[in-house]
Amino acid sequence: MAFGDSPDDAGLRTAWQQFCRQLEAAGDCAFKDTIPANGLHRVDALRFLTQNLGQAFDLALETKNTQYPVIHAFCGPFRKLGGDNADFTYQQAWIDGQSVYRISGNRGTARFFNIAVQGARPTSRPEQPDWRPLHEPFGDTPEANLFGHDMAIGWDGSFEVQVGGEKPDPALCPNWLPTTPGTRKLFIRQGFDDWSELPVTMRIERIGMTEPRPMPDPAEMIAAIEWAGDFVTGVAGDWPDWPYTFAEDVDPEQVNRFPDGRRASGDPVYNPELDKKRGRAPSTMCWKLAPDEALIIEWDRNDLFWMMTNMGMSFNSMDYLYRSVSHSPARVKADSDGRIRMVLAHSDPGFHNWIDTCGFAQGEICNRNMLTDQATDFRTRVVKHDALAAAMPADSPRVTPEQRSRMMQERFHSIMRRYNF
Repeated sequence: MAFGDSPDDAGLRTAWQQFCRQLEAAGDCAFKDTIPANGLHRVDALRFLTQNLGQAFDLALETKNTQYPVIHAFCGPFRKLGGDNADFTYQQAWIDGQSVYRISGNRGTARFFNIAVQGARPTSRPEQPDWRPLHEPFGDTPEANLFGHDMAIGWDGSFEVQVGGEKPDPALCPNWLPTTPGTRKLFIRQGFDDWSELPVTMRIERIGMTEPRPMPDPAEMIAAIEWAGDFVTGVAGDWPDWPYTFAEDVDPEQVNRFPDGRRASGDPVYNPELDKKRGRAPSTMCWKLAPDEALIIEWDRNDLFWMMTNMGMSFNSMDYLYRSVSHSPARVKADSDGRIRMVLAHSDPGFHNWIDTCGFAQGEICNRNMLTDQATDFRTRVVKHDALAAAMPADSPRVTPEQRSRMMQERFHSIMRRYNF
């Protein structure tokens, strides 16, 4: 049966063909100069792209209608994006500043929980002509924040949050997030420390949602295709180039040591003042090791909730489901002198606090100090792998292969539970 042509065919076909060209160009970015020229790194760059190709239309179409909001998990063990913290879960929901929404769920036991309202996305700075924003869906300005420790929670862990509208009667709904006419989305983070912690479970609905969601029409589909095309080219093009150029917490010229301080990039969104609103103080080290080298990261033990993640060249967290690439206070051991020492190494050095390189020659390690603007004084040194025993304190905690295996099993089961796999 032949149906003939539709008057919308030309526009839909043109949009799709353009998307395919953009995807081809995005694939070429795996071979750019900022990605090391070896097979493992090239594959990781292509994998980074394919993981996000899989969610391009989730973000651009399936969850985009703010009248029918959905909480979308845009990072996980099999999809990395945006310099993701391995021990965070990241979710977002597209919303608008005219509607009123309700989030309801159970608080769980994650050590950190934050719901942020995000607004206008600056696209240029007249005083800084060479500046450009990070690709969608990033680059929004934080407008309002609600942290888990500030929320009213029921005896059974249940909670509700009203988003938008007039401030409700606290006796009826004590948790409220205001919106503005420029509000674009909700950004939701959970941070985990101990492997026993349970995730927040929640859902969102628009108050007054009484009709089914309309079926997408050609104009909506074309807009989604265009958004998805810009997304995949941004994902492939911006990492690591954008943070190397504009991020204040990373300095690619300082290799194998954390930056001495934050660079003054003038970024209107990612800066110390707005990081306070986000509840974090990040610092990112670029590292590079020869096959026979290891890196010792040392600092004085403190009472901060810090989170450390090893990342690939695309600022994508490494394989935290199966490998020891992320750490936090509950999962490390300090030496008898009161210092924490992490060992970044290509193979298991036998020390408790091991950061696995996953075989990569270089990458980035990001440390986030949560709910503070206090920085950590890190000391680093590169040593030969076979000289680690002499370089580390004699009583630095060690593990046997059997103990390491049990540690990795605990990691695996906790993260699977975290994502409800």
